[in-house]
Amino acid sequence: IEREDFKLRQSKYYENRQARKARSRRLIQKGALLEKYFQANNLSVEQTEELLKIFADYVNAHKPDKLKNDQPNN
Repeated sequence: IEREDFKLRQSKYYENRQARKARSRRLIQKGALLEKYFQANNLSVEQTEELLKIFADYVNAHKPDKLKNDQPNN
């Protein structure tokens, strides 16, 4: 029973680790795109957030249907 419990915990750990790695990769890629298209590589985190807040309402209001939240993330 202990061996089965260990294997189950190990499997869950592996799944969580893979999910964290995928999320980290996605965040890094999106951050790189943000820096590229907004020329934001010299901005601090706070300045970047301020910039995004300025445009967030407009972008969300004019986002094409194919890019809205009900679509799967790639």
